[in-house]
Amino acid sequence: MKCWNLSHHYTYMDSELTSPPVVSALRESFGDRKPPDITRKITACVACRKQKVKCHMREGQVPCSRCKKRGLPCSVNRSLQTLLEEDVTWKGAIQRKMRRLEETVAAMAAKIDFPELQVNEANLEHREHSIGPTVEAITTNPGIGTSLPLGQTSGPKESRNLPQTWQVIEDPPGGPASIPASCVSENGRAGHSNNPPDSRRPDLISTGLISLRQALTLFETYHLRLDHFLYRILGDHISLDSVRIASPLLTAAVCTVGALHCRSLGHLFGTCFSEYKGLVVSQTFSRHVGDDDIRGLCIGAFWLHELSWALIGNAVRIASEINLHSGIYKALKGDRDGYLRARLYYLVYVCDHHFSIAYGRPPMSREGSIIDSASQLLETEHATEDDARLISQVKEWSILGRVFDTFGVDVDTSIAPQALPQLRRYSIYLDTWFADWNEQFKANQNVGNYPQKGVGFHFHFAKLYLCSHAFRGIAASTDMARWMSPELEDIANTGVLSAMSILRVIVEDHEFRSFLNGLPLYFDTMLAFAVVFLLKVATKFANVIRIDTAKILALVTNTVAVLSEITQEMHGEHLLVVISGGLKRLLERCQMPMPDSHETMLQPSLEEHSTALDVSWIENMASFDFQTHFPHLDEWWLHYNTSMGLPGRSTLS
Repeated sequence: MKCWNLSHHYTYMDSELTSPPVVSALRESFGDRKPPDITRKITACVACRKQKVKCHMREGQVPCSRCKKRGLPCSVNRSLQTLLEEDVTWKGAIQRKMRRLEETVAAMAAKIDFPELQVNEANLEHREHSIGPTVEAITTNPGIGTSLPLGQTSGPKESRNLPQTWQVIEDPPGGPASIPASCVSENGRAGHSNNPPDSRRPDLISTGLISLRQALTLFETYHLRLDHFLYRILGDHISLDSVRIASPLLTAAVCTVGALHCRSLGHLFGTCFSEYKGLVVSQTFSRHVGDDDIRGLCIGAFWLHELSWALIGNAVRIASEINLHSGIYKALKGDRDGYLRARLYYLVYVCDHHFSIAYGRPPMSREGSIIDSASQLLETEHATEDDARLISQVKEWSILGRVFDTFGVDVDTSIAPQALPQLRRYSIYLDTWFADWNEQFKANQNVGNYPQKGVGFHFHFAKLYLCSHAFRGIAASTDMARWMSPELEDIANTGVLSAMSILRVIVEDHEFRSFLNGLPLYFDTMLAFAVVFLLKVATKFANVIRIDTAKILALVTNTVAVLSEITQEMHGEHLLVVISGGLKRLLERCQMPMPDSHETMLQPSLEEHSTALDVSWIENMASFDFQTHFPHLDEWWLHYNTSMGLPGRSTLS
């Protein structure tokens, strides 16, 4: 009978403790699938076992009836085997849940094309070891979890190696004449292609930062007006939905710049700007960037002064990495994708030069066959008038790039006499450029007569930059009145005339004034330069070149008044708002109450203040950096000195 009871007991145990796979694997590691003898189920609490009395527990749950009646602590000691099996069972359940969760997240990431959410297999293996052994690990390595030394793994798994994206290409394009690094490269353009047209990644609309209605208004503000100042950066994207599918970064850029120029939704600028910055940061080291992300970077660079230099630097890097410049070869053969990529490279080129040459920085985008072939793009079937406007800019900045390479940024050294012929040649190049493009463009339904008027404005900007070189080194001369030769004086006067032409357009052309709340940062920067350049010449160098000081100051006064009026309607974060305030304070410091004679009394006042107006940087834009000194513009306006670094305390307080 006793033997029968024992057999019945084991039968009961096997039926009650139906072992999960991980428990069975653990038992097999000890050489037997059935529980060892020491694992007989304990059904008596510690107190009853100690008194050797029968223990009555309802459904095996403590406390038993005796301990409950007597108020004694009731607990059941479990065997080591039971504890180990329960631990393994728990770990197996957790691993299965984690695996299902990670597979779900991976499926979602693949669906929305969000590679940052893809499961890292190496990290997954580390987590599995940190939680406990898997079923497979237990069955193949019986000692795991109990006897493996620290740091020892269960063996390599080929399936868990990270995917190798680099390879040696046996037959690169071009054969023996191929580009050297093309034989060791990534698989195709992995990580740099545009997203599939049916994918949509989260953006500031889907995440609830702004509503769809607000986004549509901001998109229309940008698409129907601002984008036409810059030759249609959006390209074929003519709807908000198309932009959202293309790139969250592009969507954020459009909404941010739109909010900067939209009175009704200007309060959204901070929200959009923060989201845009976050996307730029996350994109910096991403391997999934493409043409539309470059568009988003360019839009931000053209209009967002705090980020422009960093944005265009990133855009140039990516454009070079994905060989955007090679699109011209396919474009000239009639390929539309090649055409779109070529014109995008030209946009990057122009944007790069906007924020390099005028700031004394060498451009990052290079000259070459794509720049030499720019005019040929206009002969393709896909070319539009917007492309002609873009190519005109490429041609102008190619000239100014050569000016930068020839004369550098040493504003303390005067132009050598033997270099004057080259400076005149560059002046002739700019005159020819103006003659070629001045009558090319007609009125645009989105931006009026800006295409034609913009050519003249860019021309005077370029001439002012070039001719300001005539003033280099003049501050170091002991006799400034005799220092400038007649030829150099002629160049200097040309610069003064160009600066005055810029201000006359602002004062007299009502239509052009309406463009100021929309034109890119380069216009704001060069407009400020033109004003300060004229003030500098009128206050310190009126005896060096023949100018009408009173006429210049009257023009500057009218310009500052117009800018003050215009900027009242602009967003507070617009660069021109701060420039307008800085120019107004600068003019106030230069002037004094005028008695009977405007001309006779103003000049001595200006000469009196000339020693305090330390703006020696004005001889050239090389040392002028709005990006660095913008937050302290008020103090910096008058006191920036290239030889002293950061501005000091005002002496006119």
